[in-house]
Amino acid sequence: MKLEFDNRFVRELPGDPERGPQVRQVYGACYSRVEPTPVRAPRLLAWSSEVAGLVGIDEADVRSQDFAEVFGGNALLPGMEPYAACYGGHQFGNWAGQLGDGRAITLGETINPQGQRWELQLKGAGPTPYSRRADGRAVLRSSIREFLCSEAMHHLGVPTTRALSLVATGEQVVRDMFYDGRARPEPGAVVCRVAPSFIRFGNFEIFASRGEEKLLGQLIDFTIARDFPELAAIEADPARRRVRWFETVCQRTAVLIAHWMRVGFVHGVMNTDNMSILGLTIDYGPYGWIDDFDPDWTPNTTDAGGRRYRFGHQARIAHWNLWQLANAVYPAVGEAEALEQALAGYATEYETEYRRMMQAKLGFVQWQGADDEALLERLLDLLQAGEVDMTLFFRQLAELELEGEASGTAGAGAPALGMFDAAFYDPERTAAVAEELQDWLRVYAARLRQEGRSQVLRRAGMNAVNPRYVPRNYLAQQAIDAAEQGDLSELHALMAVLRKPYEDQQGCERFAARRPDWARNRAGCSMLSCSS
Repeated sequence: MKLEFDNRFVRELPGDPERGPQVRQVYGACYSRVEPTPVRAPRLLAWSSEVAGLVGIDEADVRSQDFAEVFGGNALLPGMEPYAACYGGHQFGNWAGQLGDGRAITLGETINPQGQRWELQLKGAGPTPYSRRADGRAVLRSSIREFLCSEAMHHLGVPTTRALSLVATGEQVVRDMFYDGRARPEPGAVVCRVAPSFIRFGNFEIFASRGEEKLLGQLIDFTIARDFPELAAIEADPARRRVRWFETVCQRTAVLIAHWMRVGFVHGVMNTDNMSILGLTIDYGPYGWIDDFDPDWTPNTTDAGGRRYRFGHQARIAHWNLWQLANAVYPAVGEAEALEQALAGYATEYETEYRRMMQAKLGFVQWQGADDEALLERLLDLLQAGEVDMTLFFRQLAELELEGEASGTAGAGAPALGMFDAAFYDPERTAAVAEELQDWLRVYAARLRQEGRSQVLRRAGMNAVNPRYVPRNYLAQQAIDAAEQGDLSELHALMAVLRKPYEDQQGCERFAARRPDWARNRAGCSMLSCSS
C-alpha cells in the first residue's frame, strides 16, 4: 500500500516544540506531534469502497492485515506525519478555552492520482495533549454511527467529511453512557475520517482569544492558499482576499444547514469547534434524524433542558457561530462592516437555499412568494401537530395524482389522506388534524394544477430530493446491537441500502419503515449522550 503525502499543515505552520501525548496548554502553535497509541488486535469491520477509490487504495490493500494495522493506529506508512490540532471553541454558547483534537490524530495529507488532497484522520486513536482527562479512545457504537452517517450523508448529497474504514481494536473502553455513575466496558474501535481539511472555526478562535494575531493571520492565509485556492485567482489584494474568504465560509455554511433541513438531520452539538471551515458536516456525535416532524427535537441528552441545538434552531445557531468566527478573525481582517455584510449574506443565502430545496421537495417549478411560503408553513405545522413522519410524507407526496378516481382522489379533487397512512404515528393526533391536512392536500393539488407539470416529471424531481432511506437512529442502533454480538451483516446491509437513498430497492422495505413504537424512547433510538 503506497500513498503520496504532502503534509502542508505541519510543513507550513508552526508546531508545538514538545512532543508526545502528555496533557498541556499549547501556545503559539497550530498542532502537536503525537502518534497513535497501538491497540491489541486491530481488525477491519467495514470500509467504504468509494472513499478508498478517492484516496487511491485498492481493494487488495484494504483487505490486507497491513491496512488494519495502519488504520487501527499500530503502524505508519512512509510519509505520514501524525499530529493533533490545537483549537478552542464555544460550547453551548460559552467560551471553553483550549479544546483541540482530544481523540483524533491526523496521519497526513495524501495526494491521489487525480491531484486531489485528502487528509486522513483517525478518531479514537489514543491520548493527545488535548485529551484533558480522557483516554482518547472511542467505543464501537459511536464509531459505527460516525462511519455510517458520514457515508450516508454523502450519498444524500449533503456536504460532509467521509469515512474510509472502521477498525475494531480488540480492547475494551470504559464509558458512562448516561452520566449516571454506571460506567461499563464496551468494545473499542477506530474510524478513519477523510476530508480535504479538518480545520474548523475553533482553530481561529483559539489564537484570537490569546492575542496571537500574527499566527491568526498566518492560519487564515494558509487556509485560503491550501483550501480555497480559487480565491487567490480572483482576488489579488491580500486584505480583500481574507474578506472574500469569510464571505465564502458564510455561503458554504448556509448551503450546508439548508441541506440538513431538507433531509431532516439534527447535528446535536453545533459548538464552534464542530463547525467545518469548508462547510462540511463534521464530528458526528449525538446526532439524530427527524422521524415524526418536530422542530423542537434535539437528539442530545446534554441539550435536553435548553434545546439550544434543536432541529428548527440550527440555522440561527450557525449564524451565531459565524458571528463568533467573525469576532475571531476581525483582528486579521480589520473591516468590521465587511464582516457584518458577509454575516447578513449568510441569512440571505440560507433563505434562498432553503426555499429552493423546499420548492423541490414540494415539486413546484417556481416559487410563488408569500402564498407558497404560507402553504409550506401550514404543512409543517400540521406535520408536527399530527405526529407525521417527515421522510415518509414527503416521499409519498410525489405519488399524488391530480385527476381521476383511479388516482385515489376523494371528492372535489381532494386527494385521499389514506395514501399517507404509513407516515402516521399516533391515530389520535392524526385524527385531530385529518380535516385540516385533507384541506391542505386539496389546496396543494390545485397549486400543482396551475403549473401543469406532468406527474412523471414531478415525481422524478421530487424523488431526487426526498430520500426513501435515511439512517434513522433505530436502524443504526439495530446494526450496533448486532455488531456488538459479532454480527456485522446488519451494518453491511444498511450501508448498502444507504448508498442509493433516492432509489426504491426491492426487498429493502424494512429500511424505509417509520420508527417502531419500541424505539420511541429507547437509548440510541431517540436521544443520545455526548459519551463516545
